[in-house]
Amino acid sequence: MSALPPPRFVAANGIRMAVYEQGKGLPVVLCHGFPELAYSWRHQLPALAAAGFRAIAPDQRGYGLTDRPAAVEAYDMAHLTGDLVGLLDALEIEKAVFCGHDWGGLITWQMPLRHPDRVAGVIGLCTPFIPRLSADPIALMRAAYGDDMYIVAFQQPEVADRALAADVGRSVDFFLRRGGAPDPQGERQELLKALAAGNWPGETFLSLKERAFYVESFSRTGFTGGINWYRNFTRNWTASAGLRQWIDVPSLMISAADDPFLPPSMAAGMAKYVGDLERHVIPACGHWIQQEQPAQTNRLMLDWLRRRVADLGPGDLGRL
Repeated sequence: MSALPPPRFVAANGIRMAVYEQGKGLPVVLCHGFPELAYSWRHQLPALAAAGFRAIAPDQRGYGLTDRPAAVEAYDMAHLTGDLVGLLDALEIEKAVFCGHDWGGLITWQMPLRHPDRVAGVIGLCTPFIPRLSADPIALMRAAYGDDMYIVAFQQPEVADRALAADVGRSVDFFLRRGGAPDPQGERQELLKALAAGNWPGETFLSLKERAFYVESFSRTGFTGGINWYRNFTRNWTASAGLRQWIDVPSLMISAADDPFLPPSMAAGMAKYVGDLERHVIPACGHWIQQEQPAQTNRLMLDWLRRRVADLGPGDLGRL
């Protein structure tokens, strides 16, 4: 198991953020998803540092050792991207490459749209760039999948929060599994029912020590902070009206062949919105790509970073 370095704490965008760092060089900010932590990047931090990069993995707003504001609206995209800008400011970094997985990927792809002067490049793991939809995402998901679809169900206050927190170990085992559902659409529709049923597909990939880290953290914090990210889909959609849907920084998209939730096909249309895009697919890998296949994930990330960092001149790197 790769151990994390000790955290440091910084003031960023009005919250106290726990940050794990290794290495020196071009900063690469690693953004986790749900239900993950900075710990999800335990295999990438030392690999990036050894290759001459400054790897930076925060516990994001609502997670781990970082603050968990009470208000739901404190978890909208403006706050989440603002946190990353505040992190750069606190670390005196002008620009960074942003790498995101799952929900972290959604934030990462928004950074060059909302804060282009702070972004040297983007790496998406599993999560492709998704342009602004034609209507409220929650309304579209409700119409397509019904009220039991997990993102729609997450809109109800406290229901999912209580269900996941009732047995944290069981919830960790439910989410962090290798292999996908035979009917991923059905699982999306009835996530809480699937959690209760217990007949889950796939197998866990965590060691006992790794599992214990997640269980301890979410036992202390609960899941509300992360679920609140989902409760801002409508607010984010409304606020993004008029935001140009075009990314013009070097971008890498790494998909997982067996990801049932964000399959490689979802990235097929990205070239319409991303001017400088390189794509790869890791075979025999499910949704938790950087933890399931760390060696292959690291190899692709480092190869791209080495090639693309050479394209960045001193003026592009600012105070790095």
